[in-house]
Amino acid sequence: MRISKKHIILSLFALSINYLDAQKAKPYVSEVWVSDLGNGNYKNPVLYSDYSDPDAIRVGDDYYMTASSFNEAPGLPILHSKDMVNWKLVNYAIQDVLPKEHFSVPRRGDAVWAPSIRFHKGEFYIYWGDPDFGIYMVKTKDPLGKWDEPVLVMEGKGLIDSCPFWDDNGDAYLVHGWAGSRAGVKSILTLNKMNPEGTKVLDKGIHVFDGHDAHPTVEGPKMYKRNGYYYIFAPAGGVATGWQLILRSKNIYGPYEEKIVLEQGKSKINGPHQGAWVDTQKGEDWFYHFQDVDAGGRLVHLQPMKWEKDWPVMGIDTDNNGIGEPVLTYKKPNVGKPFPIETPAESDEFNDDKIGLQWQWSANENVVWSAKIPGKDHLRLFSMKVPEGEKNLWNVPNLLTQKFPAPDFVSTTKVKLFPEEAKEGKVAGLLVMGTDHASLVITNKPDGYYLQLRKAPKAEKGGEEKIINEIKLKSNEAYLKVNVSEPNGICTFSYSENGKTFTNIGEKFQAKPGKWIGAKVGIYSVSDAKVARGGYADFDFFRITKK
Repeated sequence: MRISKKHIILSLFALSINYLDAQKAKPYVSEVWVSDLGNGNYKNPVLYSDYSDPDAIRVGDDYYMTASSFNEAPGLPILHSKDMVNWKLVNYAIQDVLPKEHFSVPRRGDAVWAPSIRFHKGEFYIYWGDPDFGIYMVKTKDPLGKWDEPVLVMEGKGLIDSCPFWDDNGDAYLVHGWAGSRAGVKSILTLNKMNPEGTKVLDKGIHVFDGHDAHPTVEGPKMYKRNGYYYIFAPAGGVATGWQLILRSKNIYGPYEEKIVLEQGKSKINGPHQGAWVDTQKGEDWFYHFQDVDAGGRLVHLQPMKWEKDWPVMGIDTDNNGIGEPVLTYKKPNVGKPFPIETPAESDEFNDDKIGLQWQWSANENVVWSAKIPGKDHLRLFSMKVPEGEKNLWNVPNLLTQKFPAPDFVSTTKVKLFPEEAKEGKVAGLLVMGTDHASLVITNKPDGYYLQLRKAPKAEKGGEEKIINEIKLKSNEAYLKVNVSEPNGICTFSYSENGKTFTNIGEKFQAKPGKWIGAKVGIYSVSDAKVARGGYADFDFFRITKK
């Protein structure tokens, strides 16, 4: 049979398409942090990123996790895993934080607190507390698709850290904690009856546990049932210093027995608590929790777990005091077969039609902030005016940032500034954001383009952003880099005009966490409030690499 030239060309084209699809399907593997050791073991944390207050479930052979997202948008991240160690960020349950108008500006530290994810009658449910508005629920049949519009299940001030529970007879309940800053009281856990659909509470609630005497700041409850016991897994003692408390009772309203099952002990893992009990298809039990490491945020750890006398035992009891301590390395969970190494995405070449899921804005997104035009190999950020009277970036909504991915990493981007008609006052560049923030930017003046290192101490309290160093550039583009290293996120900024030789600029910067979150790294484009409108900046890529 004779093969035509056209047939050969079409075949080669099909092969190239298949190759590109295969490349796209290839799991992303971080250069800076991988938990899977490749030898059947893993190291903690399994997620070296600020997935605060994690909750997780298994549905069949799939594992899903969500976490607090506070005011960042989109919110309620959805992560997926096949083996409990290798995770991929696959979706967000909410695109806008509610109420939409209220969160159209940054409300740092507010909004989405300590969610719970559950699977009930073929649907995925996530409940979370907003300390100013109440407890919300969002659900879907497809966690990778569009989630339904959220429902306000219980309105009120100070309602946080909520978890639903459907009993064997179909009765539905909601257990939650309280924010002392809004309710005037904390360290108590309250149980409400819900309608079977889980869309509204039916009573004022009954307090089932008071932690004031022995377990201050008890919060973040997760409810389960096993062997006739109702269990409430609840952290206590504070974010950075606390322990994991277990409550159990044969009656859902108590009285509840109590037992501490996980503590720091002599380990290096401070405050091990708040998370999720998850079992494998092979009958193993595991517990996810977080560790607060300041600028790095709240990192996700995985601990082995077993049951003794109907109490969970977490980690390893190295000092034989009856309380487990966190492990740093351990054998991976038995899920039946091995799966490829994979981590949440970090770098973004801006070649796709949409930006990567790792990116979040500091408020609900306005479509005019950016443009990712199909076929274009860059991201365009428009020069949005900073709100009148602001001295720093704390209240600027159009900051595009992502979580710190490791204790040591380098972020690099290439930016080109187009100020259009404005003779000065357009700013675009690389940012490390927290209660203090620093950035390396290109800006324009009447005599040309300049590179500036800027810092804003005590940004949360209105600290003024100052120019630390300034260098005139040959053109309107530059490569910008920040090297982040231990201890606690020491940042060194550098720049290049050719992309090959980088020069350090200015003094080092100590990254600071944000409001209830770790520091974030990213890009932005703004305009001085007093200059002409217009202008934009094109970012060719954003890469996370080793030093």
